[in-house]
Amino acid sequence: MTAFSTSNPSRIALITGGSRGLGRSAALALAADGVDVILTYVSNEAAAKAVVAEIEAKGRRAVALQLDVGDSKAFAAFAESVKAALVATWQRERFDFLVNNAGVGLHVNFEDMTEAQFDALYNIHFKGTYFLTQKLLPLINDGGRIVNVSTGLTRFAMEGASAYAAMKGAVEVLTRYLAKELGKRGIAANTIAPGAIETDFSGGMVRDNAQVNAMVAGFTALGRTGKPDDIGGAIAGLLGEGSRWVNAQRIEVSGGMFV
Repeated sequence: MTAFSTSNPSRIALITGGSRGLGRSAALALAADGVDVILTYVSNEAAAKAVVAEIEAKGRRAVALQLDVGDSKAFAAFAESVKAALVATWQRERFDFLVNNAGVGLHVNFEDMTEAQFDALYNIHFKGTYFLTQKLLPLINDGGRIVNVSTGLTRFAMEGASAYAAMKGAVEVLTRYLAKELGKRGIAANTIAPGAIETDFSGGMVRDNAQVNAMVAGFTALGRTGKPDDIGGAIAGLLGEGSRWVNAQRIEVSGGMFV
C-alpha cells in the first residue's frame, strides 16, 4: 500500500492533457515537489492511469478525468466531476493550481488552412482555455495560480504554424488579463512558452525526424532540442513557493531558440 504524505494540507494541481508529453512531465515534476494532481485525458485512459500510478508511487494522490478541451459544452459536467473528485479524494472543495496544457499540433501553410482546421485549433487552444478556466474559477483557491502553455512560435515565425501560433498569441493576451482581473483574489497567471520539444506533438516531427531535430538544435543556443522534462520542471518551478511573486509574464523555455 502506498503511504501518502499527510504532514501538510495538500496542494492540488489540475493539469489538462496530463496523460502524455508535457502534461505528464509537469504532473510528475509537481508530484516530486509534493503536489497532488488531477489530470485529464481525451481517450487513452490506460495512459492516464499509468501516470496516476507513477504519481502515487511518489507518495502523492492523483485522479484522472476524461475531458475534451475542444468541447466547451462538456465543461459544466467536467467541473462537477472535479468537485466530486476533490471531495472524495481530498475532502476539499477547491484546488490550487490550474495548468492549461492540452493541445494538438497542426502544420499547415496559411494558403492551405481550411476553416474546419482553423476552428478545431480555435476550440482547443483558445476557446477551450478561456471557458474552461472560467468554469473552473470558482473551484480555484484564493491565492492560487494559473499557468497557460503557449509556444515559442508567438515570438518567432516558422512556416505552417500561422493558425496555431495565432491561437497561442491570444492565450498570452488572455493570461495578462487573467492576472489583472483575478489579482483581487490573489490568483497569479503566467504563460510558459516552450520551444521545439521531443514529444509526439505534430506527429513526433521534432522527436522522430533526424533532419528536423538537427535543424532545431542548430538554431538553439544550448545546442540541442528540448525534452519534456525541461518544460515539466519549468512549470513546477513556476508553481513553487519561490515564484509566488511572478505574475502576468510570458516565460519562454526554449533553450535560447533564435536568440
